[in-house]
Amino acid sequence: MRRGDKTIIHAFSALAAGVGAGLAQLPCSDAAVLVPLQATMIGTLAAERGVTLDRTAAAQLVLTFGATMAGRAGSQVLLGWLPGLGNWLNATTAAGLTEAIGWAAVAWFERLERGEAGR
Repeated sequence: MRRGDKTIIHAFSALAAGVGAGLAQLPCSDAAVLVPLQATMIGTLAAERGVTLDRTAAAQLVLTFGATMAGRAGSQVLLGWLPGLGNWLNATTAAGLTEAIGWAAVAWFERLERGEAGR
């Protein structure tokens, strides 16, 4: 793990929490913002390592690393529409999924650096 990984992942997770909280009452509306946000996080993590990763590859990694839509849909259906509680639930779900995707990306980049990625 590199020193900047934690800062990058936490910063993007905080942004994701804001998106999740702000768009809680609109079903699936935040996905259009979260996936590009998470792809940008992965691109930033790649750049820290000198790995060239285009937007398409970063977006594919987001979809591979996390079941973002499934997790979001589950929380949205259950309680996401309730003011207050829904905002909190969507914020924590968006932040948690973004954290998980970030750490999965770090693990993948570390395997790539060791020549183990793709196994």
